Amino acid sequence: MTIVLSHRVGGERIGGGAAIESRNPSDLSDLVATTPEGDAALLDRAIAAAAAAQPDWAARSPEARGDILDRAAALLMERAGELGTLLSREEGKTLAEGKSEVMRAARILRYFGGEALRLHGRAMASVRPGIDVATRQEPLGIVGLITPWNFPIAIPAWKAAPALAFGNAVVLKPAGITPAIASALADVLEEAGLPPGLFNLVFVPGAVAGRMAEDARVAGLSFTGSTGVGRRLAVAAAAHGKRIQLEMGGKNPLVVLDDADLDRAVAVALDGSFFGSGQRCTASSRLIVTDGIHDRFVAALTAAMAKLRVGHALDPDTQIGPVASEEQRATIEAYLAIAVEQGGGLACGGERVRRATDGYFLAPALITGTSPEMRVNREEIFGPVASVVRVPDLDAAIAVANGSEFGLSAGIVTSSLAHASRFKASAQAGMVMVNAPTAGVDYHVPFGGTKASSLGPREQGFSAHEFYTRTKTIYVNA
Repeated sequence: MTIVLSHRVGGERIGGGAAIESRNPSDLSDLVATTPEGDAALLDRAIAAAAAAQPDWAARSPEARGDILDRAAALLMERAGELGTLLSREEGKTLAEGKSEVMRAARILRYFGGEALRLHGRAMASVRPGIDVATRQEPLGIVGLITPWNFPIAIPAWKAAPALAFGNAVVLKPAGITPAIASALADVLEEAGLPPGLFNLVFVPGAVAGRMAEDARVAGLSFTGSTGVGRRLAVAAAAHGKRIQLEMGGKNPLVVLDDADLDRAVAVALDGSFFGSGQRCTASSRLIVTDGIHDRFVAALTAAMAKLRVGHALDPDTQIGPVASEEQRATIEAYLAIAVEQGGGLACGGERVRRATDGYFLAPALITGTSPEMRVNREEIFGPVASVVRVPDLDAAIAVANGSEFGLSAGIVTSSLAHASRFKASAQAGMVMVNAPTAGVDYHVPFGGTKASSLGPREQGFSAHEFYTRTKTIYVNA
């Protein structure tokens, strides 16, 4: 069934304009949704609606705000099967992954429903007699959200939930190829009782959405996407004195040492590199392996990859769904060709997979014999591709792991506590994993990286208030 979508502005559903098609990457004959394309005038209406609604929302008790988020969480949990199916149809991740992402979005909403009550300030002694000093956290006002297609309900939820919990209004621009699941989130929030104008959903081109970085009514902008776009938004936001939060690229290393348990190392690499079709900013795209285990690891990983079932996202036997779009598949194939041209060996995968339906199916690929300076080890591919770099020891592994402009997630597989401790201290990354996939993160702890991967306060968990609120210091002369 094709869903006809509308913008959501101030509680009003707005259609019209050119209709953009969203197709199922597992079956291109399946038209998932049609979306109206908005313009700058529509974005202006959405910002105005947010400005009108936000003061009353900020004045509500935190309990009232939290209750609405909690109800929305319950609705998502009740509909996890239905919405997980929609997500998998639209984005291409397996049905199990689609349902899991909807449940993650629900838990994020529920968590921040509680955080609305836990937002607190501090009281302290003044250096002057008779003066009381206190701080309080207050909402920013209007926050613009620009989100990607790879986690099309979880990322909008982890941005919108703290924004709303702490008294802000939002304008969300979701990714163009995954509009339906973003619209489903809007439905749930509306049904849960969120007042009109607090969650505005606009389907506009990226260049139009970027104007939020320049609009005086928008106090902050949270963006997840490419490094190039993020940097341009940062420049615009800085020029207009606007708060900015950026989550951008990753080229995450997984170090496998000689003392690693081989079965665990293969399982960790398989999960981190290829599940979710490798379309995760925290994916293990560089496998840095020491000499003593290199050959055994590559052989075992190649054998495990050959057993992965690539197929239709809604097939319960599928382990790896299609990549999200023809553009994405073409980019991946181009990088595989570059890797071979630069001396790498395609040990496994990389070919298109034929299934009963026409989709963007691609076998997970492993590139061996690579060096750190090769493009596949320096540029984000964002697909089911991992490259192997052979190194002599831990010192060399750390140097290669840190030799990237990115610094989101880094992992190590080892049985040595000393080696793990050294890696944790030395890795130039915002998140470090020991004997676990680089792509596994919890929703109640801070998320973010270093270097070109992130800019601004951390997302999620107890750090979210750092972006979505501002501190006011109050002095009282008794």
